[in-house]
Amino acid sequence: MTHHGESLRRLVKDDALVAQLKEDFERATLPEKDKEMLGYVAKLTRQPATVEEADVVALRAAGFSDREILDIAQITAYFAFVNRIAEGLGVTVEAYWSP
Repeated sequence: MTHHGESLRRLVKDDALVAQLKEDFERATLPEKDKEMLGYVAKLTRQPATVEEADVVALRAAGFSDREILDIAQITAYFAFVNRIAEGLGVTVEAYWSP
């Protein structure tokens, strides 16, 4: 999370929050809505075959619109796609990125 952590740090301007997110997003000081979203993202990333309608229903219950849920799923899938290409080619993003 080095590369994305720096981008997040610049966006939120909260080093403590970034450190919490790196350690364990479930224990980070975040609104429950954000934790629900991050739980979905983690599940879709780590165990995509286990995602089911109940997960989408939970996002709706947390306050996300169908459009927002689609965006969350698409962004998660895009990052998985790009990361697998980079890993498959032996690319290390941090080596080419400078803040």
